[in-house]
Amino acid sequence: MSAYERELREILAGNEEVIEKITRSCSEEEKRKYKKIIEKPFITVRAAGSLGIADIVAIRGDISLIIEIKVRKEREILFSHEGGRMQRKAKEMKRKCEISKVLPIFAYRIKGLRGDAWRIFTMNIDGMEGKYEELYRKLPKLEESKGGNYIMRWENGMKLSDFIDLLSYL
Repeated sequence: MSAYERELREILAGNEEVIEKITRSCSEEEKRKYKKIIEKPFITVRAAGSLGIADIVAIRGDISLIIEIKVRKEREILFSHEGGRMQRKAKEMKRKCEISKVLPIFAYRIKGLRGDAWRIFTMNIDGMEGKYEELYRKLPKLEESKGGNYIMRWENGMKLSDFIDLLSYL
């Protein structure tokens, strides 16, 4: 597990020490939003290898999320790279999430960036219901190229602090 996977897992689990550390360079508003997860944390489990479609499973009350984590120096990820493995994995994730009615989350972190370096996305998916539908409507979606390949542009994502704030009301 990478340090960044561990970081996100600990943030979602409400680990105060990790939250303090990563919010040092955040605005006061971002810090306040991050701290909301301490009051309503998730149980987080590393899923890599077991599910094959995500890195983390986060569970809290009646919300379950499967989260695929991407970390890069670049501000854009083209899923068609790496021999199409990322594209195939994303399509499999979409198929399984539509069947199970679970919201897929993509978390994208820029290496070495200060402030709120995480951005959150989902993908166009059918069949979301209840709280999932509400969350789905508010999250930015992965873009698709003319050829149907997914594209994730960091600047188009939702800040993790805003995502946590949104989750605190569900």
